[in-house]
Amino acid sequence: MIIDCHGHYTTEPPKLHAFRDRQLAALADKSRRPLTTNLGITDDEIRASVEGAQLKLQKERGTDVTIFSPRAAGMAHHVGKEATSVEWTTICNDLVHRVCTLFPDNFVPVCQLPQSPGVQPANCIAELERCVNELGFVGCNLNPDPAGGYWCDPPLTDEWWFPLYEKMVELDVPAMVHVSSSCNPCFHGTGAHYLNGDTTAFMQFLTSDLFKRFPTLRFIIPHGGGAVPYHWGRYRGLAQDMKLPPLSEHLLQNVFFDTCVYHLPGIELLTKVIPVENILFASEMVGAVRGIDPETGHHFDDTRRYIDALPLSAEDKAKIFEGNARRVYPRLNAHLDRHAH
Repeated sequence: MIIDCHGHYTTEPPKLHAFRDRQLAALADKSRRPLTTNLGITDDEIRASVEGAQLKLQKERGTDVTIFSPRAAGMAHHVGKEATSVEWTTICNDLVHRVCTLFPDNFVPVCQLPQSPGVQPANCIAELERCVNELGFVGCNLNPDPAGGYWCDPPLTDEWWFPLYEKMVELDVPAMVHVSSSCNPCFHGTGAHYLNGDTTAFMQFLTSDLFKRFPTLRFIIPHGGGAVPYHWGRYRGLAQDMKLPPLSEHLLQNVFFDTCVYHLPGIELLTKVIPVENILFASEMVGAVRGIDPETGHHFDDTRRYIDALPLSAEDKAKIFEGNARRVYPRLNAHLDRHAH
């Protein structure tokens, strides 16, 4: 089985965006507030939104299951107040749940959290519990920078985040570290802000003893870890200068990386630097990069072909494609067992 650990609902029905437009317009004019959170989206509209996109690409590219969450850029935690984020998050998570209910063989849900700048992450616990305990979600996406490029909240290793981590450990769910849209003009969203977030989160973990306090806490750093694999020697050296344990002991029991790297040399570097046990297959297809690479004639985000081309053993490829995802997302196993054919 090939499990794609990084998929977003980027093909949502237009009615979702119409609601969001009204919700945001109401921040300036309360009379424009939507009268209901019932979007009026039918099951047929949901089917149509994925059948010609994610489902079609799964079949064409030979993948089986996508761990699926709301559109990352759409989380926009910096917009409005906490109540805005709570309402929007609930709607987006419910819509992802409907997708995964209609196509349980193809999609497994992961939730966004109702984060807001300056608001304690503990306030996200209720939504995480609802999604995991009531709706069967297997993980969450965690934004290390709800301010959208201005980094106003404490680092991920601060006690500010600990109540949420305690709940993640209790529920046995991991978090993918994933920023949302950038409102800082210095940082392009997908080309800079995303990769900045990945790299920054890793360095925060490196300079802390977070995993001594939470030995079973797990994070997936997407997009191949940002700059991390390319500068692995720098991070090893920094850890050594700080008198920290080797990174294999200090971080790699708890921190994992995905394969959302859109050329073969990048994937080759990732697998040479990062242990195979810490790499999860992912594509983020229908996401940040949708075009065809003129050098190969294939879509940049058709990442399975990069793994297939690597000189790895069948056992190691199986870990990347399936085994590691099952281990990092323990609740995934029950979902797959329920829908096994």
